[in-house]
Amino acid sequence: MLARVSRRLLALISALALLGAAAGCGGNVDNDRDEQAQQLPAETVEKTRVEVLERAGDGDGDGAGGGFDAERVYDQAGPGVVTILSIFKDGKEDEENPNGGQGSGFVVAETGEIATNAHVVTTGEGKAIKKADEVYVRFADHNQVKARIVGFDPNSDVALLTLETREGLRLRPIGLGESEDVKVGEPVVAIGSPFGEEQSLSVGVVSATDRAIQSLTGFDTLGAVQTDAAINQGNSGGPLLDANGDVIGINAQIRTRSGGGEGVGYAIPIDQVKRSLDQIREGGEVRYAYLGVATTAVYPQVAERFELGTTSGAWVQEVVKGGPAEKAGLRAGKGETRFQARPYRTGGDVVTKVGTTPVRTENDLGLSLTKYKPGDKVTLEIYRGGKRQTVEVTVDERPKETAPRR
Repeated sequence: MLARVSRRLLALISALALLGAAAGCGGNVDNDRDEQAQQLPAETVEKTRVEVLERAGDGDGDGAGGGFDAERVYDQAGPGVVTILSIFKDGKEDEENPNGGQGSGFVVAETGEIATNAHVVTTGEGKAIKKADEVYVRFADHNQVKARIVGFDPNSDVALLTLETREGLRLRPIGLGESEDVKVGEPVVAIGSPFGEEQSLSVGVVSATDRAIQSLTGFDTLGAVQTDAAINQGNSGGPLLDANGDVIGINAQIRTRSGGGEGVGYAIPIDQVKRSLDQIREGGEVRYAYLGVATTAVYPQVAERFELGTTSGAWVQEVVKGGPAEKAGLRAGKGETRFQARPYRTGGDVVTKVGTTPVRTENDLGLSLTKYKPGDKVTLEIYRGGKRQTVEVTVDERPKETAPRR
């Protein structure tokens, strides 16, 4: 299982950084956020201007045929990347000296919509998540305006903001790509405000796809894009862009032991981001189908050792008490047997299909469930005792945080 990383370590630094003052870069997020927020400068502007720029992949020097041009990607997308300041008031006694956190974001619509990470504009985790009391968006041209949180998805770490005024702003929406087009080895660009250094660019490649990272609820966010483009504190919520200048993910986490970027960063895949944004627009929240199992991957040697009947799938190790899987009769493993230095609970079902979608890895199970809504009936193909059969499950709504399993 992927080691837990600090989500807020990536995003929250002193509000002083947003206003141009020096900021510390220690690993303690609470200390970063607890710096006193400064008074925000007022801007007087007159009109709104929406610009749609040529994609970096169009014309000469495009990402597909003319070579990777980081400068062109930056020129196109940079003006659409913003810095976000969140203000958290812990009580009346702190209203004059609120805590501040800072991250990044980007324009997704000419109506003034801004996408970012949920953890940039919230504090706490699970049932204790609380949104910021005030949010301000700072543009590349130094305009700074107040924004409203339309909603956030703690499971995918996505939030949608809308500007309270658009007068005088040059809004430059950035195009959204497709997750299925992302390939390991392709060049990418990350733009954001690491350590408060606004409009910073870093370049790298897609290091891997289909990674699992922990969300604000404790459930895994699946399908994450891994990159070695430098991502540090303050980059959270900013875009990860391909050679065409399209967003392929929202930078969200780093895996670190030192507190800084070490070449292992993660972005929420853009298809998942689109799903979250659409549902937030519709109802202010995002709902997930919930099965209630913990699984482990099946590979040929495991299948042979335990006579599973299939060489791939998600092997059920635990079932949540009272959850949809238990109600449908799915079986968890029992006891413990070690094989190749790992413990396994034997006797559990192996899920090989969700509806018509094959489950080849344990991550495929969770990803396939995103196609369903709470209350839907789902047919699972499973192997039990080495024999194939089907089970019908009525999926529930995912709880706000992980539940005890057995």
